[in-house]
Amino acid sequence: MPVTSQLLRGFPRAKVLASSLLPCQQHQAQSGPAAHRPRSGRPSRMWQGHQHSRSYRTTTVLGSYILTPPQVNSILKANEYSFKVPEFDGKNVSSVMGFESNQLPANAPIEDRRSAATCLQTRGMLLGVFDGHAGCACAQALSERLFYYIAVSMLPHNTLCELEAAVEAGRPLSPILQWHKHPNDYFSKEAQTLYFNSLRTYWQELIDLTSPGDIPETREALLNAFKRLDSDISLEAQVGDPNAYLHYWVLRVAFSGATACVAHIDGSDLFIANSGDARAVLGVQAEDGSFSAHTLSNDHSAQNEEEVARIRAEHPPSERKTVIRQDRLLGLLMPLRAFGDVKFKWSIELQKGVLESGPDQLHENEHTKFIPPNYHTPPYLTAEPEITYHKLRPQDRFMVIGSDGLWETLHRQEVVRIVGEYLTGVHLRQPLKVGGYKVTLGQMQGLLEERKARISSAFEDQNSATHLIRHAVGNNEFGTVDHERLSKMLSLPEELARMYRDDITIIISQFNPHVFGAQRPEAQC
Repeated sequence: MPVTSQLLRGFPRAKVLASSLLPCQQHQAQSGPAAHRPRSGRPSRMWQGHQHSRSYRTTTVLGSYILTPPQVNSILKANEYSFKVPEFDGKNVSSVMGFESNQLPANAPIEDRRSAATCLQTRGMLLGVFDGHAGCACAQALSERLFYYIAVSMLPHNTLCELEAAVEAGRPLSPILQWHKHPNDYFSKEAQTLYFNSLRTYWQELIDLTSPGDIPETREALLNAFKRLDSDISLEAQVGDPNAYLHYWVLRVAFSGATACVAHIDGSDLFIANSGDARAVLGVQAEDGSFSAHTLSNDHSAQNEEEVARIRAEHPPSERKTVIRQDRLLGLLMPLRAFGDVKFKWSIELQKGVLESGPDQLHENEHTKFIPPNYHTPPYLTAEPEITYHKLRPQDRFMVIGSDGLWETLHRQEVVRIVGEYLTGVHLRQPLKVGGYKVTLGQMQGLLEERKARISSAFEDQNSATHLIRHAVGNNEFGTVDHERLSKMLSLPEELARMYRDDITIIISQFNPHVFGAQRPEAQC
């Protein structure tokens, strides 16, 4: 078996089975400046007003076609995935009991991606959500590549030397990751040699920069992996490729963009590396059985005052009013950190030079030729992650990583409540709440009947991420799923769906609190 496939094996070769997850190469990026406003086709102002005024009345806008419950379930469960960590001697020794994930597209094809893998030559589990914009190419590349860069960054110096020696000698390599992938998760087989060569160059440089006996810290490894992959994406686009298809592909990756939120869990040590506006939230259970949300990451958006101040400080005072306009970077891009998006990183001269020598397909795309307004002192954008650390405790029961399509729809406390109730059934002991709304006796009777049936409806979902998506799309103003609303939202045609919601991608990991007390000393952070 070739060295490349030995190292990178674990990727599924299965065909793409769902139309919502079509190969990214078939997707044409949006054209013009609207491609980055606001990472969607929907007007953000309209969406912000809509999401806070959801009611039964909105269903009249969405059409009249009603899906049956089996049809709704078929749509919601099409991309669900679950993994249970194997037990040893009848006792689970891992701090992660398992995870469940799911995706619901709004774009066609979906621009979100997800990844999950176990580190084989070090320790720990990696979970990540990648939210693409201006196409899905960059998110696709991250889903295949970032975990390898993280895994290599965490390898001791001696292991890196063994890896390079094996490649030089043509010996078989042991895989460094065990992937946990849904059969529909797309895999770009054509780019694997290119990806491997860039990864090998990276570990060769790590060998030169480290000494025998060196063992990287997790925080440093995550930081270096994010920055190096984004640098490689940029360099590959500048250099191009003799293969016309790959030349076009690396440019597609670089000119589109993606945010990334990645968790590394090793025993009780939980690190979050976040670049953009995906989010990680911890579900913490109190002694009375209730759940509260502990946010593990910060959104890199215009609502984050520290992030806005950081960007303004990196550019001249003359650009203070233009670098962030209408809550977007240069008035165009909503996330303030992202991979790819070289239109916000390269000089104008470099952009023109690369495009002039690029494939003809790019010349037909107005988006790639468009230069952002007030573009004076690039780079304006970085993929450098903000890294946070949390030492897991027995009361930390689960973690939710979600793309912004989830958090636009549900508050983090509501997300944790829904997942906590699903996992424990504790909702049966909670008092009925109507959120301050005035309700008639008939409505109250309906709510009570719905609550009585809720325990049976919960069994519709065998996957907590699916259950959360059901609520994110179908919740009414009382916080319960309205089947009519859910049905109409799921039956929207492609050209309308994006006006009402974003792609939603969720990974929910469950923790094993019984092992936290027996872990090694706290990692350096």
